[in-house]
Amino acid sequence: MITVHHLEQSRSHRVLWLLEELEVPYQIKRYQREASMLAPEALKKVHPLGKSPVITDENQVVAESGAILSYLENKYDTEHRLKPADDAARLQTTYWLHYAEGSLMPLLLMKLVFGRLGQAPVPWLLRPAGAALGKGIQKAWLDKQLVPHRQMIEQHLSAHPWFSGKRFSIADIQMSFPLLAMQSRGGLAEMPATAQWLKTIQQRAAWQRAVEQGGEVLPGS
Repeated sequence: MITVHHLEQSRSHRVLWLLEELEVPYQIKRYQREASMLAPEALKKVHPLGKSPVITDENQVVAESGAILSYLENKYDTEHRLKPADDAARLQTTYWLHYAEGSLMPLLLMKLVFGRLGQAPVPWLLRPAGAALGKGIQKAWLDKQLVPHRQMIEQHLSAHPWFSGKRFSIADIQMSFPLLAMQSRGGLAEMPATAQWLKTIQQRAAWQRAVEQGGEVLPGS
């Protein structure tokens, strides 16, 4: 039995979603965030970094979203439901699988951090200056860095229904979290194809079952 060590409002929703897509039995061990919104110390008993997502499968411990999705697909997608159709689709799948956390998510995380410089736990005397600093950095640098990312994603989804091309794949599962985060940190007003893609994935029965099991996905909440 696979155990998903599930942290509320986290990337581990993607793991639940994939398991639901593949109809693989699993159990959930739930963890609550600390008041600081960090993961609890108990997760370090599972993996040295104490982060989520992480799964245990027999004697295997697998961490990192992309690694977990690849592991589960390789081992349990026996009916080839999510396998790329050809070499071109396989390359696209690999690219977006790594791009999500390697290129896009760090920028969105910085946007979250800079957006909170005017809030606790920043000392209240420093919050006005922190808020001004955060807004200034976002306007002068960070938002500009995100422009080509938005354009690339929108262009791709305007030409293809899924990130791998014609078929739904683990690339779509991996990209769901950063695009929900992007939606919550500025919206998708100029990204209609991306907004439609988000609506489409959230209508999938497996997505909805994953939400029932693990709770709503609220990046940056």
